[in-house]
Amino acid sequence: MTSATSPTLLVLAAGMGSRYGGLKQIDPVGPAGETIIDYSIFDALRAGFSKLVFVIRKDIEEAFRETVGSRFEQRVAVEYVFQALDDIPPRFTVPAGRTKPWGTTQAILLAGDAIHEPFAAINADDFYGAESYRELAGHLTSVSPDYCMVGFILRNTLSDFGSVARGVCQVSDGYLKDIVELTKVERDGDHARNTGPDGKVTALSGDEPVSLNMWGFTPKVFVQLRERFERFLEQSGSDPKAECYIPSTVGELVHAGQARVKVLHTRDSWFGVTYREDRPRVIESIRRLVTNGQYPEKLWS
Repeated sequence: MTSATSPTLLVLAAGMGSRYGGLKQIDPVGPAGETIIDYSIFDALRAGFSKLVFVIRKDIEEAFRETVGSRFEQRVAVEYVFQALDDIPPRFTVPAGRTKPWGTTQAILLAGDAIHEPFAAINADDFYGAESYRELAGHLTSVSPDYCMVGFILRNTLSDFGSVARGVCQVSDGYLKDIVELTKVERDGDHARNTGPDGKVTALSGDEPVSLNMWGFTPKVFVQLRERFERFLEQSGSDPKAECYIPSTVGELVHAGQARVKVLHTRDSWFGVTYREDRPRVIESIRRLVTNGQYPEKLWS
């Protein structure tokens, strides 16, 4: 099978950081002041990605370019896409009281004009590990028509300091069969539990495979996302707090037979900074990886 063009890395960095209490995307966590994004891009470039697209908010552009973007602009092609509350199809309007953009489906959709090749989409505040990027790059350069996601084990992705959102997956024969976005998952001893919007508590074993928004797509996904996003706006656009999450959107595509999603596996550890209290653990985890020789003391020296 012939190799496709080098893939692009789409970094979703427009999050408000409300639970964290600041712009966690640009907080240093590495020994030389590196951010989590630095490690993600270092791993992606090593795996063969050759272009970066950042989805950010216009109001953080100056700080983001200065603190993050400037590190890479001399090394790789970089583009910026801006996620805004009012960037929706013209037949829709923003409901009164809404202050946040519309979620990760909208964020990825907005990158359609900047990406014309297979690409991976990741969260800016998640550390996924080098093997995850190698697995993604291998799939994206195989010219397979299938989409893909990297699966992680739920209990290894929880915060000790509060609830998190996770896409809990059902996998069959290596492919995604269903995915449910649970928005308030927390530890429960050695297990986990989710509290639904109606207050109903669902017990989880902790062994469930979950999506952490580490996806691989081909450009055909943009047409599909636009259709799904417009359907979401028709059904939920009047709700000032509703978000169109990419796991739910991908799940709809799978159910409709419009996409197959291969589930890739990694032995790497995930960690992230949902809450400010998570940051010391991330710093220590990265220090151990540096000490073990998996990353240099200074990534960009």
